[in-house]
Amino acid sequence: MSDSLDPEGERGLEVRGHREYVGGLWEPIGQLQFDFLRARGLRPDHYLLDIACGALRLGVKAIPYLEPGHYLGIEKERSLIRAGLEQELGEQLRRSKAPRILCDSQFRFGRLRQSVDVAIAQSLFTHLPPALIERCLERLRPCLRPDGVLYATFFEAQQERANPSSPHDHGFFAYTRAQMEAFGHQHAYRPEYIGGWNHPRDQVMMAYRPAR
Repeated sequence: MSDSLDPEGERGLEVRGHREYVGGLWEPIGQLQFDFLRARGLRPDHYLLDIACGALRLGVKAIPYLEPGHYLGIEKERSLIRAGLEQELGEQLRRSKAPRILCDSQFRFGRLRQSVDVAIAQSLFTHLPPALIERCLERLRPCLRPDGVLYATFFEAQQERANPSSPHDHGFFAYTRAQMEAFGHQHAYRPEYIGGWNHPRDQVMMAYRPAR
């Protein structure tokens, strides 16, 4: 699969640029995420964790809205973080809002040392095999407040399919609703299928809340 895809990492940034590397549709999908979170109750005093935050497509919307230090991001590609901070967010907002962004490829959310009210993984599980989805859910669980929630998008398959065995930033992975629910149950979440949320590429949404 990877032989036919654009490269990942630094080389991929050179080929695509930071906006296209994360899938393009920069403004529509950034606004869609922000509007969705606001409609679901995101407040300025909440701590928001943007998982695979990329070059801050959501961040440029959410950071000005949130209280200083309340935007948390995690991203494995350091060049994407740099592009987001320098080319998209700008120095003034960076100083006044103090977003905290961690470069990490292993979902080590504990390194942020902050409990989270709301987390979002938009177009992340669409690029991951099951083992890495489960790692993400497992490592997030201790960091999510008891009334917190993770929103995660995925491509929905009607039947289980043979996804690639290795992750790729430009790959395609699809799961059934039952699979996505099972991932949550296995790691002490209450999964909720939200379904369509007007995503231009038809990704659908799941919510994962800590099981009581």
